[in-house]
Amino acid sequence: MKHIVAPWRMAFIRKARHGHKCIFCGLKGRRHDARSRKMLYLYFGRTCFVMMNRYPYNNGHLMVVPYVHEENLAKLTPAAQQEMMKLTGESLRILKKALGCDGANCGMNMGKVAGAGIADHVHMHVVPRWTGDSNFFPIIADTKSMPEYLEKTFDRLKPHFDRLKSLK
Repeated sequence: MKHIVAPWRMAFIRKARHGHKCIFCGLKGRRHDARSRKMLYLYFGRTCFVMMNRYPYNNGHLMVVPYVHEENLAKLTPAAQQEMMKLTGESLRILKKALGCDGANCGMNMGKVAGAGIADHVHMHVVPRWTGDSNFFPIIADTKSMPEYLEKTFDRLKPHFDRLKSLK
């Protein structure tokens, strides 16, 4: 097995081990935060926001997240549930247009037993897929490659999400 040095992961591991606060909470007030690009925030709606996953499965891996800290989808308000689905659909449309993906995986891992990395704050993953994006490299080399920097992908997606502001 090949080893890849990724020292940035240690900050993530330490935060998780020391009871770091939920990474999704407290974002509602940052709608116009100049740090949006740095933090990979693409869109802020009424009850939910969209951000890129900093540790993506594929380039353009997004998360649709309600502002309210809740682990159970069924406990979200109907308005939050509706906006989550609307933003998931808009994310799919934008990924197709901006990145030219051939398909997508969408889903939620609710609870640690289901594989949730952040189990106490429900969120929808939207992962773009391309024909041939799953090749032999992860199997033989036990390595995943990312063909584009996150900030570059952000720059390709952000103008499309900015156009959604008129839908609020």
